[in-house]
Amino acid sequence: MPFHLVRRQESGMGIRIMVPLFSVLLSLLAGAVLLWLYGHSPLIVYESMLKSAFGSYYGFSETLVKAIPLMLAALGISLAFRMKLWNIGAEGQIYMGAFAASGVALAWGQWSAWVLLPAMILAGMLAGALWAYIPGVLRASLQVNETLSSLLLNYVAILWVDYLVLGPWKDPKGLNFPLTPRFTENATLPTWGDSRVHLGLLAALLLAVILWVIMRRSRWGYEIRVIGESWDAARYAGMNISRNIVLVMALSGALAALAGVFEVAGITHRLQHGLSPGYGYSAIIVAWLGRLNPLAIVPVAVLFGGMLVGGYSIQTEGVPVSIALILQGLVLFFLLGGEVFLSHRLARNDKSEVEG
Repeated sequence: MPFHLVRRQESGMGIRIMVPLFSVLLSLLAGAVLLWLYGHSPLIVYESMLKSAFGSYYGFSETLVKAIPLMLAALGISLAFRMKLWNIGAEGQIYMGAFAASGVALAWGQWSAWVLLPAMILAGMLAGALWAYIPGVLRASLQVNETLSSLLLNYVAILWVDYLVLGPWKDPKGLNFPLTPRFTENATLPTWGDSRVHLGLLAALLLAVILWVIMRRSRWGYEIRVIGESWDAARYAGMNISRNIVLVMALSGALAALAGVFEVAGITHRLQHGLSPGYGYSAIIVAWLGRLNPLAIVPVAVLFGGMLVGGYSIQTEGVPVSIALILQGLVLFFLLGGEVFLSHRLARNDKSEVEG
């Protein structure tokens, strides 16, 4: 081979920006080839997606609606990933947050909104924290791989919600659809104007700033970064790794669960089957593309929200909505491949090495 990989001494700001951008461009190029093979014009499809997601007030408002759960789940995931804890359970944590919030709304819907909505948020965050606490404790005490345990718990959470909406919580007036009775007005979040953009957007933005401050300016944030860089160095410095594993996983789950709380309180106004179209998995891509930076996650989530809205709109042109999901997968594929070039660079082999 005429080239080989050499580890970088340091990765500058330029390379940290260029690698993700180049990864996205490659994913769009690969998506264009796929569209062309299926007989669609890539330029027309991409233009249609862009206009439907950002070209009108309604389209942009729907993009923000999709971006809210992506922001919250990605913020939770980024916190765990920063400490090299691979929380793949955001999807299940979203469902558990929605389940707990719905339980409060259905049981005490007559309460004042000033009491009911905070109770729903608190219950949802506690449920998500508990759901992430389980793999966190298993990792800290028994060295059980949190990737597998958190992933498997997704299916438990989804099936638990399906049991409720098909069984004890099923709406008797719901024409046999798998959903609960509609929440009272006291259990619904206020929205902006005539759009579906709800108060969860403000909450997500505030949490992004708070998490950035914690990670950059607090002692605990410093501990998280050190543990993420080297567990041996953290132990040498006297940091309690087991305690931080549990705390970080629990907080990660609580943030992801907020996405479920705001979906039922702000969008569906009831618990239902298929509540999340994969927000927890898409949030992994958002977190990586945002370089685990809470502030960078915000615009990336808006971009991916637009991709979802655009994906739905192109169905009118005969393009399947799954193309948007394929594009997300391509972004993750090229992004993970590009990670190599953040820590390594290509170097040309000497002539003698090539001949040998």
